[in-house]
Amino acid sequence: MKKAVILSSGGIDSTTAMAVARQEGYDIYSLSFDYGQRHNLELEAARRISAVFGVREHLVIRLDMSRIGGSALTSDIPVPKSKSEVQIASGIPVTYVPARNTIFLAYGLAWAEVLEAPDIFIGVNALDYSGYPDCRPEYIRAFETMANLAIKAAVEGRLRIAVRAPLIGMTKAQIIRLGVSLGVDYSMTHSCYDPSPDGKACGDCDSCLLRKKGFREAGIEDPTLYAT
Repeated sequence: MKKAVILSSGGIDSTTAMAVARQEGYDIYSLSFDYGQRHNLELEAARRISAVFGVREHLVIRLDMSRIGGSALTSDIPVPKSKSEVQIASGIPVTYVPARNTIFLAYGLAWAEVLEAPDIFIGVNALDYSGYPDCRPEYIRAFETMANLAIKAAVEGRLRIAVRAPLIGMTKAQIIRLGVSLGVDYSMTHSCYDPSPDGKACGDCDSCLLRKKGFREAGIEDPTLYAT
């Protein structure tokens, strides 16, 4: 079996990407990050998902991006609430974490080289495209090019890295339908940027609103417990 490193946040997209990798017959190595995010309940979800998927190994990397700040997810900047679909789709939101996907993919690349895993899966998608610059197809292509210039195994011709973004051209509804067809139980996942102390999703942040919209448009019941 080929090995694949899957970047796992515990959310809908990364879990569906993991399901795609499983369906394609990969031996899965799950990689998550405790980076000082206010919504670190997502790590509990990532651990649950890794156990259910029977991954070969689930590695949690600890790094403190709150020292850098610049995001509502890693500092005291308020998380935006109750935005319209037009507002969500316009501009780069304050929930953008500076260079986050570059940092995460770099760790994924390092682990892939050690494992001799040719594929790194990341769950970026079309809904993030309009907001987050590190979710664009051209960014994924550029990182893949850089990856194969950066590591010893590639330079020596022993390994060719592919950065797989199987959901990048899909809507949230399409992603959810795909995941359900692959047997994903979305009640395991966590999306909220600002959960309540008892772990319920706020229901009003961008991520919750996009999650609700995705289930609604997919015609599938949303299993999420919302505070509102």
